Amino acid sequence: MNDDPAALLPELLLLAGAVAGLLTGMFVPRGRQRAVAWICAAALAAALAVTVTATGGAAFGSYAPDALTQAARAVVAGGTLLVIALVAAEARGHRREAEAYVLVMLAALGSVLLAGTGDLLVLVPAYLLASIPAYALAGFGKDAPGTEAALKYYLMGAFLGVLMLAGVTLLYGLAGATGYRAAGAALALAPGAAAACAVVLLLAGLLFKAGGVPAHFWVPDVAEGAPVAVAAFVTTVPKIGALAALLRVADELGPGGWDVLVAIVAAATMTLGNLAALHQDDVRRLLAYSTISQAGYVLVPVAVAQHTALARPAVLFYLAAYAVTNVGAFAVVAATGRGTLDGYRGLGRAAPGLGLALVVCLLGFAGIPPAAVFVGKVLVFAAAWDGGYAWLAVLVLVNTVASLYYYLRWVAVVFRGDPPAAPPPGLARAVACVAAVASLALGVGGGVLLGRAA
Repeated sequence: MNDDPAALLPELLLLAGAVAGLLTGMFVPRGRQRAVAWICAAALAAALAVTVTATGGAAFGSYAPDALTQAARAVVAGGTLLVIALVAAEARGHRREAEAYVLVMLAALGSVLLAGTGDLLVLVPAYLLASIPAYALAGFGKDAPGTEAALKYYLMGAFLGVLMLAGVTLLYGLAGATGYRAAGAALALAPGAAAACAVVLLLAGLLFKAGGVPAHFWVPDVAEGAPVAVAAFVTTVPKIGALAALLRVADELGPGGWDVLVAIVAAATMTLGNLAALHQDDVRRLLAYSTISQAGYVLVPVAVAQHTALARPAVLFYLAAYAVTNVGAFAVVAATGRGTLDGYRGLGRAAPGLGLALVVCLLGFAGIPPAAVFVGKVLVFAAAWDGGYAWLAVLVLVNTVASLYYYLRWVAVVFRGDPPAAPPPGLARAVACVAAVASLALGVGGGVLLGRAA
């Protein structure tokens, strides 16, 4: 075993940023706690830079800094960097401003650990680290909707986390090992019913973090009740870690019947998310159900991970595309401060840049080129088809067409009617524009690579 602590440098930088931010927040005056945001942003930027040059290898036998972990590190660091800017715009002057940045950093660290671990005993603390700070963030506003959202979020997370822990215990009892690969080899000899039960229990916690059916009920309540920056974070960053963890479990643990179970969950998740979003007028709930449907799309290549080499690039690209698009859409909501579709009437004329950023994000979610999610959906469709799940590929196409209705409903009001007063310039508007540009750049780059591969 070649343990290399330097392989954990991106994670150590995130932890150092959180600790330094917490210590700084304890000693600086309330009016100067913005310094903590700069500390956390510097740590995230450093982690992103290190990730580009990091080498592979095993870290203490239970953590793999491979391509999957590298991608999760980069997407989590980049997405969290945008979220830190949103939090800075929203929490400025709050008596707990520093704590907000620190909680975001800790949850981001937990999300990276979820993606990188190859051991069940590391999976559990990573799940807790990605969850507990997010519970506190959901109720950060200390108002009635936020408190209700935080309570629902916590209760569901605690319940499904206990089920996941039971699954980990049962898997260890059946396999006699906690490493994914060792446990997967031993599970082939275990009783089928017991192995299936253990896998279902393990899925409970990961599907909760991913926002997949049937563990999705918290998503619309938290997206609506929590502060907008927090809603952007919890529907983006922890989901990245959970979906990457699901891909690793499918790849390395490889339990029997996994593909059929995850395929059914993927179908239910994308379909339910789209159906629930069709008639939403509250933009936050619409985006929440949109994130549920997006989780369903990413679960498709997870289901076929053992059948096609296209699964891993499909998941990795889609997660990056989803992260910038989702943060961008929530950033527009934060910039405008408007909660219903009608509130965006004429936004394209009042604030053209912001309106265009919203259109790019919404059309990107709908899978319209050249936005990045379009390339992601092409990869998802190809992975399902190549993996022998043609019915799932067709369902991806049907759901994509159905989703056009509610995305275009929002796009239509942006360019129709009398424009409202233009939102004031600020960090949220800048984040929205940066995210939209990143989505387009990622889409064009991915399209070029697809063309060359074809």
